[in-house]
Amino acid sequence: MIKYNELKSGDYVLADFEGDIRFGEITQVNWDERQARVDTGVQEFWFSPEQLQPIPLTDLELQRLQFKREDQSDGRVKYKKGAFRLMLPAPDDFSAFEIWYRDEHRHIQHPIHVHELQNHFHAMTKVHLTMEAYADA
Repeated sequence: MIKYNELKSGDYVLADFEGDIRFGEITQVNWDERQARVDTGVQEFWFSPEQLQPIPLTDLELQRLQFKREDQSDGRVKYKKGAFRLMLPAPDDFSAFEIWYRDEHRHIQHPIHVHELQNHFHAMTKVHLTMEAYADA
């Protein structure tokens, strides 16, 4: 389950429709009814927070989000998308890492999910993080 106050339009989640779990994108949040409309590629449907699952942030998910990976000589791993950066202390170690955009740096001290990275990205860049590639990424 995802905390309702974390849901934002454009966030990627897993939606459970009668046991069929599908990847989807939140297209609208209804704060009064405490529901989110999710487009799963098959249909758009309203879901309660209990029917939504977060997607763990992994190397594969960063690749799907069109981040470019750079293995550093000291063992760290940098991911880049445009001017946004994410630095892991070691490959696949999402337990604590740093993100930055221009002069704003954030230290994340626990594993997060894709929708949380999307929300950090949006707060820092004012642009939604999607699966579309950037020309300069």
